[in-house]
Amino acid sequence: MQTYYDFKSGNAPELHAFTDTPTADKLPAENGPWTLVGQVASGDKWTFSVNRGVVAAGVLENGFFLWGGSAETPSPNPLIDSDRVEGTEVYDPAGKHIGTIKRLVIEKVSGRVVYAVMSFGGFLGIGEHTHTIPWEKLTYDTLLGGYRTDISEQELRGAPVHDEAKRWRDREREQELHDYWRVPRYWGI
Repeated sequence: MQTYYDFKSGNAPELHAFTDTPTADKLPAENGPWTLVGQVASGDKWTFSVNRGVVAAGVLENGFFLWGGSAETPSPNPLIDSDRVEGTEVYDPAGKHIGTIKRLVIEKVSGRVVYAVMSFGGFLGIGEHTHTIPWEKLTYDTLLGGYRTDISEQELRGAPVHDEAKRWRDREREQELHDYWRVPRYWGI
């Protein structure tokens, strides 16, 4: 783990920034001047309201992570190609690998990702099972390098199975899927 340095903005008192160096060189000048107010070494207890993994991702991508106030961490690339999501591992709440994202289901008109088709079990594709889960059930975890979900492996095994050819033509089947996962139905545009 990394040591992070906590800076406070002189421009916006609620705004803080993390960086991996004890100088403010990497921090956005428009929010300065910056004052070093603390540091958290790898073995220290994390007491901040922002997740350490989120901070790590921001520092890795941008050289810093802003938090508090109206912070928005700029990202040079806020988009991701679907082929980078397909094949990404999925983990349960305990961090146990439970499957892999096989493909995404996208609403045609809005372009919004609505579902992920997840595969689990089997070996080299033999005996593999697939289930469709609402996209909202997945959160990217930078420490795991994959998606974390509140879905257990047992819930995944018991999930409704949908016929590939008919799955999106039947509103009843789609409602069943949302009822099972306890998320509001996305009705599209």
